[in-house]
This record gives sequence, C-alpha cells and structure tokens, in this order.
Amino acid sequence: MKKGLVQIYTGDGKGKTTAAVGAAVRACGCGLKVLFCQFLKNGKLESGEEKMLKGMNNVKYMKFDEMSPFFEKNIDMEALEERVAEDLELTFKEINSGKYQLAVLDEAVHLINLKLIKQEELIRLINQRPAGTEIILTGRGAGKILKNAADLVTEMKEVKHPFKAGLKARKGIEY
Repeated sequence: MKKGLVQIYTGDGKGKTTAAVGAAVRACGCGLKVLFCQFLKNGKLESGEEKMLKGMNNVKYMKFDEMSPFFEKNIDMEALEERVAEDLELTFKEINSGKYQLAVLDEAVHLINLKLIKQEELIRLINQRPAGTEIILTGRGAGKILKNAADLVTEMKEVKHPFKAGLKARKGIEY
C-alpha cells in the first residue's frame, strides 16, 4: 500500500469495534499484516473477536487491559494515565516498525474523552507512522480536530438498543 489513510469509527451506536474487526479480517484475508490493539477492555473477559484475531497468522493482537472507568468506578486516574502512556508508546513502536499495513487502535478515541491522552498527541503519533500504514481509530465522541485529521469518518448512530430495556451483553453477539 503506497499511502495509508486514517479512518475513524465513532458515535453512540453499536458496531465500531465490529467494523474495525471486519476491516482487519478483510486485510488479513488479502495478505496484509495487521496490528490490532485494544484499550480499556476488561482484561478478565476474552471476547469472540479476541479469540479470532489471536488465531490469525497475519495479525498481531495486543490487548491493554487497563481497567476502564466504564467497568470499574473506583479507579486511580493518574495511574491509569501513566499506564495508557506506556501502552501507547508500545503501540506506536510497533506501528513505526513498518511491519504492518493496517493498525487498529480500538477505543483510542475514548482515551481522549477520558482525558488520558490529548487528541493533538494522538494526531502527532499518527502523522509519524510509516506512509504505507492505514490507521483505524474507534471510540465514541471523536472531536472536530481529530475528525479533521482523518480521511474517513463513520458515525454509528444508536436508533434503538435492547440494553435500554435491561438486556445484558450476550456472548458471541455483543462480545
């Protein structure tokens, strides 16, 4: 790939991670090398997509199991910020190795929303990537500056969701 683009999957609707996984599977199926990094996911829970991605030859899967304030209410935000900085450093070290044609940073947008990183810092890191590396960022609430830095922005919109009626996430469907 001569020029990798920057894609963002954002919004309050379901499907951001699912779309990113689909893009990773497509890239892998076409022989591209993929780096798939997940931030702020429950480290104790192995999702279906995690199992699948770990089993794919052309995919390096990195799960940073920092506890998210979404799952854990009593969290030390300063310690979390330090951990996220270390995890991003590892992520961009991998990206800048030049081994990957696609890098997915799942929930990277949410890191900005939680004030764990500044969007300008993420944009700077993205702009330093190898020219042939496509980047996909996911997470709710992408800001205007981040959206302007992207080549493609898809906003998932929630119209109706069974969680509002009390249905819990189902294994194999939502995770």
